Amino acid sequence: MQRIARYKFILLLGMVLGFASCDKDFEALNVNPNASEKPNIDLLFTQSLLKGSLPLDRAYFFTSYLHCGTYIQHYAIAKEMAGSGAGDKYAVNDFYQSFYYRNVYTNTMTTLAEIIEAAQGPENVNKLAVARLWKALLMQRITDLYGDVPYSEATRGKYDLFQPKYDPQEDIYAGLLKDVEEAIKSFDAAKPTFGNADLIYKGNIAQWKKFGYSLMLRLAMRTTRATSTKVVAKDWALKAVAGGVITEGADNAVVRYSNGPQTYNNNPIAFELVNQDYVPSSKGASNQEWGKFSKTFIDFLKSHNDPRLGVVSVVWTNGNPDTTAALQKGMANGTDVKPANPASYSEPNPATILNYASPLLVMTNAEMNLLLSEVALRGWSSGDKAQLYANGVTAALRNWSLFGAAGTIAPERISQYVADNTLNTGGSFDAQMEQIHTQFWVALLLDEQEAYANWRRTGYPVLVPVKYTGNVTGGTIPRRLPYSQTEQGINGANYNDAVKRQGADVLTTRIWWDK
Repeated sequence: MQRIARYKFILLLGMVLGFASCDKDFEALNVNPNASEKPNIDLLFTQSLLKGSLPLDRAYFFTSYLHCGTYIQHYAIAKEMAGSGAGDKYAVNDFYQSFYYRNVYTNTMTTLAEIIEAAQGPENVNKLAVARLWKALLMQRITDLYGDVPYSEATRGKYDLFQPKYDPQEDIYAGLLKDVEEAIKSFDAAKPTFGNADLIYKGNIAQWKKFGYSLMLRLAMRTTRATSTKVVAKDWALKAVAGGVITEGADNAVVRYSNGPQTYNNNPIAFELVNQDYVPSSKGASNQEWGKFSKTFIDFLKSHNDPRLGVVSVVWTNGNPDTTAALQKGMANGTDVKPANPASYSEPNPATILNYASPLLVMTNAEMNLLLSEVALRGWSSGDKAQLYANGVTAALRNWSLFGAAGTIAPERISQYVADNTLNTGGSFDAQMEQIHTQFWVALLLDEQEAYANWRRTGYPVLVPVKYTGNVTGGTIPRRLPYSQTEQGINGANYNDAVKRQGADVLTTRIWWDK
């Protein structure tokens, strides 16, 4: 009996050990030997650049082109209000207007959160700093479109935080300025960089610092009309000026593309506009959305003899793109039927704007010099406002040479335009602001989100709103985009808190800095 009992004990012990062994083997079997335990943050950062500032998948087309670009009358869309091109009719279209909100959070912002988490440690300080700056730029774009949005609790889904709170925009701006300053100060020339994975500066720390201070200046100037103890525009603007912003073309933040076989090789602006509206085979006669340049925009370029006219715009003559200045003609915003002889209306130049190999200008010396001119105009700095203004206008014309021969403007034409459009330093503050920011409006063609935000802050250029029958804004240009309607269901409590604090979730509600 004892021997039998001993055998039973041994058998039971073997079963227990066997189960333990099976459990251990089971865990081993569930580990993918081909998977990395840590993400490749270099590859992720490259992806975040390609999918970030102006991502594909319709975000540029829906958000920047159909809405921001038509609100500020760079473009006009000849569709009825119920159609997809509802931007310049001041209608609500949830799918298009919330597209940027829904896609940037779930794609690029999530990727950046993963990079930032994985880049902790002394060897990754430069990579972490660059990722923080890029995240701040994207966060600025999101909050400028919608107002109060998830910030402090955003992209925390992996920690089971699926319903993030909406932070007040004042707090977001304070946080972004703090993030930018900390990122700039953390750079260390002795540590590794992203190198070639960085499609903008190839890891050049000095240039990323200028990018950071430029973003700081943009954020600071965005708040000039807001009253705040958390964000004092003058203090942050002067800190940015002292740090050194992008004033020379060599430091422009540019993503360069090629006419390659993969979608991500192509400039996202060109790719979206060509595939969604300006199909080459239409030759201006049958655009998919009936988009054209706005009459407001083309008339301004023509009346000022602007040499950029032939660089950005063509009409179609006998089936060929024609840059002749006298023939350029914009379409009135609010047009809702196909115009007669549509090929005779101006649209983006296939050799520059619609070229898949064209560069993407993220932040440039044109924008910064014009903002520096405003800083001087306000008396915040001792800079020469007239010279800074001239520098900004000059840069805006020269930067088109990045688009190749078709974008290059002769130096004498640039000099003549700058001489003909000097800043009237004897005029009123408002008159000088109008000059500076009307040039800003022209300079930031293609960067429609930034141009729209700057127009809301300054009110320049003075635009005549469209009085389209049935519009939902009372005939005023929209001040923001509505949140995604799905937010009311999946994050209802926080959505309601934001609406209660900020104002109704409509096109006419002004966000914090737009006062």
